[in-house]
Amino acid sequence: MKIIRQGVVLLAVLLLQAGCKNFWQTTPSVCVTNCPTISSGIFYVLNSNAGQIEIAGYSIVNGALTALTGSPYVLPSTPYAIAVAPNNNFLYVSTGSGIYLYTIGSSGALTLSSTTPVATDFAAYSIQVDATGSWLVDASESGYLYAIPVSSSTGMTTGAAKQLSLAGIMPRQMAISPDNAEIFVALGISGTEVVPFNAANADPLPASGDTLIAVKNAGGAALSVAVDPSNRLFYIGETLGISASTNTGALRAFSYSSLSGTLSEITGSPFASGGLTPISILPAASGTVVYVANATASSSSNGSITGFAVSVNGSSYSLAQVSGSPSVGITPAGMAEDSSGSVVLLVNTGGSPDLDVFTFDATTPGKLDSVFTFATGTDPVGAVAIAAAP
Repeated sequence: MKIIRQGVVLLAVLLLQAGCKNFWQTTPSVCVTNCPTISSGIFYVLNSNAGQIEIAGYSIVNGALTALTGSPYVLPSTPYAIAVAPNNNFLYVSTGSGIYLYTIGSSGALTLSSTTPVATDFAAYSIQVDATGSWLVDASESGYLYAIPVSSSTGMTTGAAKQLSLAGIMPRQMAISPDNAEIFVALGISGTEVVPFNAANADPLPASGDTLIAVKNAGGAALSVAVDPSNRLFYIGETLGISASTNTGALRAFSYSSLSGTLSEITGSPFASGGLTPISILPAASGTVVYVANATASSSSNGSITGFAVSVNGSSYSLAQVSGSPSVGITPAGMAEDSSGSVVLLVNTGGSPDLDVFTFDATTPGKLDSVFTFATGTDPVGAVAIAAAP
Protein backbone atom coordinates (compact mmCIF):
# COMPACT_ATOMS: atom_id res chain seq x y z
CA MET A 1 0.00 0.00 0.00
CA LYS A 2 1.18 3.54 -0.75
CA ILE A 3 2.11 5.44 2.42
CA ILE A 4 1.56 9.20 2.47
CA ARG A 5 4.64 11.04 3.77
CA GLN A 6 2.65 12.89 6.44
CA GLY A 7 1.57 9.65 8.10
CA VAL A 8 5.15 8.40 8.21
CA VAL A 9 6.35 11.68 9.71
CA LEU A 10 3.65 11.45 12.39
CA LEU A 11 4.75 7.97 13.44
CA ALA A 12 8.39 9.06 13.45
CA VAL A 13 7.56 11.98 15.73
CA LEU A 14 5.76 9.65 18.17
CA LEU A 15 8.69 7.25 18.24
CA LEU A 16 11.17 10.05 18.84
CA GLN A 17 9.04 11.37 21.67
CA ALA A 18 8.82 7.91 23.19
CA GLY A 19 12.61 7.82 23.45
CA CYS A 20 12.82 11.06 25.47
CA LYS A 21 11.61 10.97 29.01
CA ASN A 22 12.05 12.82 32.28
CA PHE A 23 12.88 10.98 35.48
CA TRP A 24 9.93 10.53 37.82
CA GLN A 25 9.66 9.69 41.48
CA THR A 26 7.58 6.77 42.73
CA THR A 27 5.84 9.04 45.26
CA PRO A 28 2.41 10.24 44.04
CA SER A 29 2.54 13.91 43.07
CA VAL A 30 -1.15 14.68 42.73
CA CYS A 31 -4.03 13.73 45.01
CA VAL A 32 -7.49 14.89 46.07
CA THR A 33 -9.56 14.51 49.22
CA ASN A 34 -9.98 10.98 50.63
CA CYS A 35 -7.10 9.51 48.63
CA PRO A 36 -6.49 6.68 51.13
CA THR A 37 -9.95 5.32 50.34
CA ILE A 38 -9.28 4.94 46.60
CA SER A 39 -8.81 1.36 45.45
CA SER A 40 -8.90 -0.35 42.07
CA GLY A 41 -9.10 -3.69 40.38
CA ILE A 42 -6.02 -5.41 38.96
CA PHE A 43 -4.26 -4.02 35.90
CA TYR A 44 -1.14 -4.69 33.85
CA VAL A 45 1.27 -2.27 32.15
CA LEU A 46 3.78 -3.09 29.40
CA ASN A 47 7.17 -1.44 29.91
CA SER A 48 9.32 -1.44 26.78
CA ASN A 49 12.62 0.36 27.35
CA ALA A 50 15.95 -1.48 27.51
CA GLY A 51 16.54 -3.19 30.84
CA GLN A 52 12.87 -3.09 31.75
CA ILE A 53 11.14 -5.08 29.03
CA GLU A 54 8.42 -6.46 31.24
CA ILE A 55 4.84 -6.68 32.43
CA ALA A 56 4.22 -4.65 35.59
CA GLY A 57 1.12 -5.81 37.47
CA TYR A 58 -0.67 -3.67 40.06
CA SER A 59 -3.74 -2.77 41.99
CA ILE A 60 -4.40 0.36 44.04
CA VAL A 61 -5.15 -0.53 47.65
CA ASN A 62 -6.25 2.23 50.05
CA GLY A 63 -4.54 4.85 47.95
CA ALA A 64 -1.25 2.99 47.44
CA LEU A 65 0.01 1.48 44.19
CA THR A 66 0.58 -2.16 45.15
CA ALA A 67 2.64 -4.51 42.97
CA LEU A 68 1.33 -8.02 42.36
CA THR A 69 3.33 -10.97 43.65
CA GLY A 70 6.26 -11.59 41.30
CA SER A 71 5.83 -8.31 39.43
CA PRO A 72 7.48 -7.18 37.23
CA TYR A 73 7.45 -10.17 34.88
CA VAL A 74 10.37 -10.10 32.43
CA LEU A 75 9.60 -10.48 28.71
CA PRO A 76 11.93 -11.98 26.07
CA SER A 77 11.72 -9.02 23.69
CA THR A 78 10.04 -5.68 23.05
CA PRO A 79 6.28 -5.86 23.72
CA TYR A 80 3.54 -4.41 21.51
CA ALA A 81 0.14 -5.27 22.94
CA ILE A 82 -1.61 -6.99 25.84
CA ALA A 83 -5.02 -8.64 26.30
CA VAL A 84 -6.85 -10.31 29.18
CA ALA A 85 -9.29 -13.16 28.48
CA PRO A 86 -12.91 -12.39 29.46
CA ASN A 87 -12.89 -15.16 32.08
CA ASN A 88 -9.91 -13.40 33.72
CA ASN A 89 -7.87 -16.62 33.72
CA PHE A 90 -5.37 -15.78 31.01
CA LEU A 91 -3.26 -12.92 29.75
CA TYR A 92 -1.66 -12.71 26.33
CA VAL A 93 1.19 -10.37 25.42
CA SER A 94 2.58 -9.86 21.94
CA THR A 95 6.31 -9.26 21.51
CA GLY A 96 8.98 -9.25 18.85
CA SER A 97 9.45 -12.95 19.70
CA GLY A 98 5.79 -13.93 19.32
CA ILE A 99 2.69 -14.00 21.52
CA TYR A 100 3.09 -15.45 25.04
CA LEU A 101 0.45 -16.87 27.39
CA TYR A 102 0.29 -16.27 31.14
CA THR A 103 -2.16 -17.77 33.59
CA ILE A 104 -3.69 -15.34 36.09
CA GLY A 105 -3.85 -16.42 39.72
CA SER A 106 -6.56 -15.53 42.20
CA SER A 107 -4.56 -12.49 43.36
CA GLY A 108 -3.80 -11.40 39.78
CA ALA A 109 -0.23 -12.72 39.85
CA LEU A 110 1.03 -14.10 36.53
CA THR A 111 2.64 -17.42 35.66
CA LEU A 112 4.24 -17.97 32.26
CA SER A 113 2.59 -21.02 30.68
CA SER A 114 5.49 -21.84 28.37
CA THR A 115 8.74 -20.28 27.21
CA THR A 116 7.53 -21.12 23.70
CA PRO A 117 5.12 -18.54 22.27
CA VAL A 118 1.58 -19.71 21.58
CA ALA A 119 1.64 -17.85 18.27
CA THR A 120 4.61 -16.85 16.14
CA ASP A 121 3.44 -13.54 14.73
CA PHE A 122 6.40 -11.29 15.48
CA ALA A 123 4.50 -8.08 14.80
CA ALA A 124 1.09 -8.46 16.47
CA TYR A 125 0.43 -4.75 16.93
CA SER A 126 -2.99 -5.20 18.54
CA ILE A 127 -4.54 -8.29 20.16
CA GLN A 128 -7.83 -9.10 21.87
CA VAL A 129 -9.67 -12.21 23.07
CA ASP A 130 -13.25 -12.57 21.84
CA ALA A 131 -16.22 -12.75 24.22
CA THR A 132 -16.39 -16.57 24.09
CA GLY A 133 -12.73 -16.91 25.09
CA SER A 134 -12.17 -19.24 22.13
CA TRP A 135 -10.40 -16.89 19.69
CA LEU A 136 -7.31 -14.73 20.09
CA VAL A 137 -7.60 -12.05 17.41
CA ASP A 138 -4.38 -10.48 16.15
CA ALA A 139 -4.02 -7.42 13.90
CA SER A 140 -0.55 -7.80 12.41
CA GLU A 141 1.91 -5.32 10.96
CA SER A 142 2.14 -7.68 8.00
CA GLY A 143 -1.32 -6.57 6.86
CA TYR A 144 -3.28 -9.60 8.04
CA LEU A 145 -5.99 -10.16 10.61
CA TYR A 146 -5.49 -13.50 12.36
CA ALA A 147 -8.04 -15.47 14.38
CA ILE A 148 -6.15 -17.98 16.52
CA PRO A 149 -8.27 -20.74 18.14
CA VAL A 150 -7.59 -21.07 21.87
CA SER A 151 -9.01 -23.15 24.69
CA SER A 152 -11.17 -21.22 27.15
CA SER A 153 -10.07 -23.66 29.87
CA THR A 154 -6.29 -23.71 29.26
CA GLY A 155 -5.66 -20.63 27.14
CA MET A 156 -3.49 -22.68 24.78
CA THR A 157 -3.95 -22.75 21.02
CA THR A 158 -6.11 -25.56 19.64
CA GLY A 159 -5.45 -25.34 15.91
CA ALA A 160 -4.09 -23.33 13.04
CA ALA A 161 -4.75 -19.61 12.78
CA LYS A 162 -7.31 -18.32 10.28
CA GLN A 163 -6.36 -15.20 8.37
CA LEU A 164 -7.82 -12.33 6.38
CA SER A 165 -5.87 -9.89 4.23
CA LEU A 166 -6.49 -6.33 5.43
CA ALA A 167 -6.81 -3.22 3.26
CA GLY A 168 -3.58 -1.79 4.67
CA ILE A 169 -0.48 -2.60 6.66
CA MET A 170 0.70 -1.50 10.12
CA PRO A 171 -2.66 -1.51 11.95
CA ARG A 172 -2.79 1.02 14.76
CA GLN A 173 -5.53 -0.41 16.95
CA MET A 174 -8.23 -3.09 16.91
CA ALA A 175 -11.49 -3.60 18.79
CA ILE A 176 -14.08 -6.39 18.90
CA SER A 177 -17.65 -5.23 19.39
CA PRO A 178 -19.33 -6.23 22.69
CA ASP A 179 -21.83 -8.38 20.80
CA ASN A 180 -18.86 -10.28 19.30
CA ALA A 181 -20.15 -9.69 15.77
CA GLU A 182 -17.67 -7.17 14.30
CA ILE A 183 -13.94 -6.48 14.39
CA PHE A 184 -12.75 -2.91 13.81
CA VAL A 185 -9.17 -2.23 12.68
CA ALA A 186 -7.66 1.26 12.38
CA LEU A 187 -5.33 1.14 9.38
CA GLY A 188 -3.78 4.59 9.29
CA ILE A 189 -4.11 6.30 5.92
CA SER A 190 -6.03 3.29 4.56
CA GLY A 191 -8.95 4.11 6.89
CA THR A 192 -10.80 1.74 9.22
CA GLU A 193 -11.80 -1.78 8.22
CA VAL A 194 -14.88 -3.42 9.73
CA VAL A 195 -14.78 -7.21 9.53
CA PRO A 196 -17.80 -9.44 10.35
CA PHE A 197 -16.95 -12.06 12.97
CA ASN A 198 -18.67 -15.32 13.91
CA ALA A 199 -17.06 -17.18 16.80
CA ALA A 200 -19.25 -20.26 16.22
CA ASN A 201 -17.74 -20.95 12.79
CA ALA A 202 -14.66 -23.07 12.22
CA ASP A 203 -13.29 -19.99 10.45
CA PRO A 204 -14.80 -16.91 12.12
CA LEU A 205 -13.45 -14.51 9.50
CA PRO A 206 -15.50 -13.89 6.34
CA ALA A 207 -14.52 -14.58 2.75
CA SER A 208 -16.15 -11.24 1.87
CA GLY A 209 -18.47 -8.60 3.28
CA ASP A 210 -16.06 -6.39 5.17
CA THR A 211 -16.45 -2.59 5.08
CA LEU A 212 -13.70 -0.01 4.61
CA ILE A 213 -14.37 3.45 6.09
CA ALA A 214 -12.18 6.06 4.44
CA VAL A 215 -10.46 8.75 6.48
CA LYS A 216 -12.41 11.99 6.76
CA ASN A 217 -9.82 14.19 5.08
CA ALA A 218 -6.93 13.59 2.67
CA GLY A 219 -3.66 13.02 4.46
CA GLY A 220 -5.37 11.89 7.67
CA ALA A 221 -4.82 8.57 9.41
CA ALA A 222 -7.08 6.31 11.49
CA LEU A 223 -5.19 5.67 14.74
CA SER A 224 -7.78 4.28 17.16
CA VAL A 225 -11.14 2.50 17.33
CA ALA A 226 -13.63 1.56 20.05
CA VAL A 227 -17.23 0.42 20.42
CA ASP A 228 -19.86 1.63 22.89
CA PRO A 229 -20.48 -1.04 25.59
CA SER A 230 -24.12 -1.40 24.46
CA ASN A 231 -23.30 -1.54 20.74
CA ARG A 232 -25.01 1.80 20.12
CA LEU A 233 -22.07 3.66 18.62
CA PHE A 234 -18.59 2.98 17.36
CA TYR A 235 -15.75 5.47 17.34
CA ILE A 236 -12.71 6.23 15.20
CA GLY A 237 -9.84 8.54 16.13
CA GLU A 238 -8.22 10.25 13.14
CA THR A 239 -5.49 12.77 12.49
CA LEU A 240 -6.42 15.77 10.32
CA GLY A 241 -10.06 14.95 10.98
CA ILE A 242 -11.15 18.56 11.43
CA SER A 243 -10.14 21.92 9.97
CA ALA A 244 -8.37 23.91 12.67
CA SER A 245 -5.33 26.11 13.04
CA THR A 246 -3.83 24.04 15.87
CA ASN A 247 -5.24 20.72 17.09
CA THR A 248 -6.68 18.87 14.10
CA GLY A 249 -7.29 15.44 15.62
CA ALA A 250 -10.87 14.16 15.56
CA LEU A 251 -13.18 11.69 17.21
CA ARG A 252 -15.68 10.30 14.70
CA ALA A 253 -18.89 8.63 15.96
CA PHE A 254 -21.09 6.29 13.92
CA SER A 255 -24.33 4.45 14.54
CA TYR A 256 -23.44 0.79 15.10
CA SER A 257 -26.76 -0.43 13.67
CA SER A 258 -26.06 1.42 10.42
CA LEU A 259 -23.39 -1.17 9.57
CA SER A 260 -26.22 -3.36 8.30
CA GLY A 261 -27.30 -0.69 5.80
CA THR A 262 -26.11 2.78 4.87
CA LEU A 263 -23.32 3.82 7.20
CA SER A 264 -24.39 6.79 9.33
CA GLU A 265 -22.12 9.25 11.16
CA ILE A 266 -24.00 11.00 13.97
CA THR A 267 -24.84 14.70 13.87
CA GLY A 268 -21.85 16.88 14.74
CA SER A 269 -19.26 14.22 13.96
CA PRO A 270 -16.29 14.56 13.67
CA PHE A 271 -15.59 16.17 17.04
CA ALA A 272 -12.33 17.93 17.94
CA SER A 273 -10.30 15.46 20.02
CA GLY A 274 -8.34 18.19 21.77
CA GLY A 275 -5.01 17.22 20.24
CA LEU A 276 -3.26 16.15 17.05
CA THR A 277 -3.08 12.37 17.38
CA PRO A 278 -6.10 10.56 18.94
CA ILE A 279 -4.18 7.43 19.86
CA SER A 280 -6.66 5.72 22.23
CA ILE A 281 -10.44 5.75 22.79
CA LEU A 282 -12.17 4.53 25.96
CA PRO A 283 -15.97 4.33 26.17
CA ALA A 284 -16.79 4.13 29.89
CA ALA A 285 -18.65 1.04 31.06
CA SER A 286 -21.56 3.26 32.09
CA GLY A 287 -22.15 4.16 28.43
CA THR A 288 -22.59 7.82 29.38
CA VAL A 289 -19.16 9.14 28.39
CA VAL A 290 -16.31 8.40 25.99
CA TYR A 291 -12.71 9.56 26.38
CA VAL A 292 -10.04 10.13 23.75
CA ALA A 293 -6.34 10.40 24.55
CA ASN A 294 -4.08 12.33 22.20
CA ALA A 295 -0.42 11.36 21.98
CA THR A 296 0.47 14.91 20.97
CA ALA A 297 -1.15 18.31 21.33
CA SER A 298 -0.28 21.62 19.70
CA SER A 299 2.10 23.90 21.64
CA SER A 300 2.57 21.36 24.43
CA SER A 301 5.20 18.80 25.39
CA ASN A 302 2.44 16.69 26.94
CA GLY A 303 -0.49 14.81 25.47
CA SER A 304 -4.12 15.41 26.30
CA ILE A 305 -7.35 13.64 27.21
CA THR A 306 -10.85 14.85 26.33
CA GLY A 307 -14.20 13.50 27.50
CA PHE A 308 -17.52 13.56 25.65
CA ALA A 309 -20.90 12.99 27.29
CA VAL A 310 -23.12 10.60 25.31
CA SER A 311 -26.80 11.54 25.11
CA VAL A 312 -29.70 9.53 23.69
CA ASN A 313 -32.97 10.90 22.33
CA GLY A 314 -35.06 8.06 20.94
CA SER A 315 -32.88 6.52 18.23
CA SER A 316 -30.64 9.58 17.94
CA TYR A 317 -27.33 10.07 19.71
CA SER A 318 -25.23 13.13 20.39
CA LEU A 319 -21.88 13.95 21.97
CA ALA A 320 -20.99 17.03 23.99
CA GLN A 321 -17.51 17.80 25.26
CA VAL A 322 -17.15 17.54 29.03
CA SER A 323 -15.67 20.62 30.68
CA GLY A 324 -12.34 20.38 32.45
CA SER A 325 -9.59 18.32 30.80
CA PRO A 326 -7.06 16.87 33.27
CA SER A 327 -3.33 17.14 32.70
CA VAL A 328 -1.54 14.00 31.49
CA GLY A 329 2.01 12.85 30.82
CA ILE A 330 4.14 12.81 27.69
CA THR A 331 2.91 10.76 24.71
CA PRO A 332 -0.15 8.91 26.05
CA ALA A 333 -0.31 5.39 24.65
CA GLY A 334 -3.39 3.66 26.08
CA MET A 335 -6.32 3.82 28.50
CA ALA A 336 -8.31 1.35 30.58
CA GLU A 337 -11.15 1.40 33.09
CA ASP A 338 -10.67 -0.84 36.11
CA SER A 339 -13.10 -3.62 37.02
CA SER A 340 -14.78 -1.57 39.74
CA GLY A 341 -15.84 1.05 37.19
CA SER A 342 -14.51 3.82 39.40
CA VAL A 343 -10.94 4.36 38.16
CA VAL A 344 -9.62 5.36 34.72
CA LEU A 345 -5.97 4.56 33.98
CA LEU A 346 -3.71 6.13 31.35
CA VAL A 347 -0.13 5.15 30.45
CA ASN A 348 2.34 7.56 28.86
CA THR A 349 5.19 6.25 26.71
CA GLY A 350 7.20 9.43 27.30
CA GLY A 351 6.54 9.37 31.04
CA SER A 352 6.25 12.33 33.40
CA PRO A 353 4.48 10.24 34.74
CA ASP A 354 4.27 6.70 33.36
CA LEU A 355 0.80 6.16 34.85
CA ASP A 356 -2.03 8.65 35.40
CA VAL A 357 -4.92 7.60 37.65
CA PHE A 358 -8.29 9.36 37.52
CA THR A 359 -11.65 9.04 39.23
CA PHE A 360 -15.02 10.31 38.05
CA ASP A 361 -15.95 13.74 39.37
CA ALA A 362 -18.88 13.68 41.80
CA THR A 363 -20.34 16.96 40.52
CA THR A 364 -19.70 17.21 36.78
CA PRO A 365 -20.81 14.03 34.96
CA GLY A 366 -18.01 12.56 32.89
CA LYS A 367 -15.32 14.86 34.22
CA LEU A 368 -12.11 13.12 35.30
CA ASP A 369 -10.29 14.11 38.47
CA SER A 370 -6.57 13.39 38.66
CA VAL A 371 -5.86 11.53 41.90
CA PHE A 372 -2.47 9.87 41.49
CA THR A 373 0.56 9.75 39.23
CA PHE A 374 2.98 6.85 39.43
CA ALA A 375 6.15 5.43 37.94
CA THR A 376 5.79 1.83 36.70
CA GLY A 377 9.49 1.07 37.06
CA THR A 378 12.84 2.82 37.29
CA ASP A 379 12.57 5.54 34.70
CA PRO A 380 12.75 5.65 31.81
CA VAL A 381 10.42 2.67 31.25
CA GLY A 382 8.48 3.45 28.04
CA ALA A 383 5.02 2.28 29.10
CA VAL A 384 3.34 1.33 25.82
CA ALA A 385 0.08 -0.42 26.75
CA ILE A 386 -2.28 -1.17 29.62
CA ALA A 387 -4.99 -3.78 30.26
CA ALA A 388 -7.35 -4.10 33.20
CA ALA A 389 -8.78 -7.37 34.49
CA PRO A 390 -12.49 -7.63 33.58
